[in-house]
Amino acid sequence: MALMPKRVKHRKSQRGRIKGDATRGNRVVFGDFGLQAVEGGWISAATIEAGRIAAQQYLRTEGRLYIRVFPHKPITSIPLETRMGKGKGEPEYWAAVVRPGTVLYEIGGVTEEAARLCFTRLAHKMPVGVRFLKRRPV
Repeated sequence: MALMPKRVKHRKSQRGRIKGDATRGNRVVFGDFGLQAVEGGWISAATIEAGRIAAQQYLRTEGRLYIRVFPHKPITSIPLETRMGKGKGEPEYWAAVVRPGTVLYEIGGVTEEAARLCFTRLAHKMPVGVRFLKRRPV
């Protein structure tokens, strides 16, 4: 079941631009290790869910997975072979807007080697470049 908002103020949104690095949500807060985006882009709700399933299957019962992104942006498209005009297309899927530096997933309660292996599985599914991150002592 893909993530999406319960209700929104506007059904369709403009594409926008991803400028600059993430200033919020860019450090590991909940777990011990994190998966951080090194480039900007959109991550669809289906991709977020696929990453969650892959991580849960790897972790089984040990450790805890935290998902730090949520798809708030509706991505629209018009059907193929449709003539120009006739307005904007209908929402196709929901996506999370990710800036460079955003932490996507976090894991707590496992060893570093296990976390690295788990995040390697997740990295293959991500449409943006990612890197492994450790929690910094406060």
